[in-house]
Amino acid sequence: MDTLVKLEEAGQFLLSIFLFAQLDYAWWVFPACLLLPDIAMLAYAINPRVGAFWYNLFHHKLIALAVFGVGFMLNFPLLSLAGIILFGHSAMDRIFGYGLKYGDDFKHTHLGWIGRKK
Repeated sequence: MDTLVKLEEAGQFLLSIFLFAQLDYAWWVFPACLLLPDIAMLAYAINPRVGAFWYNLFHHKLIALAVFGVGFMLNFPLLSLAGIILFGHSAMDRIFGYGLKYGDDFKHTHLGWIGRKK
């Protein structure tokens, strides 16, 4: 099952690259922006609950799709880019086992515990 989930996330990451290619940005913008959603981890400096809220906000695929959709409907390429980056980043994170966070610990995700053997 783990392999199947990773393949699904890889497909979604490839989709984000395809969607990015439809925008009128230089190729280097995608890799340059790909790690920007991790800025949300700074909220963990406050406490794990606040950190999890902000991390999940920046790593939730439905929010990413909504941002992309609004940008597409309003013909606002920068907003579309933001949605694609959020979506691609979330898919990339999940390929490596980083899921949405629970409020008790950064390592406790909807995919299981990071760093612990299954």
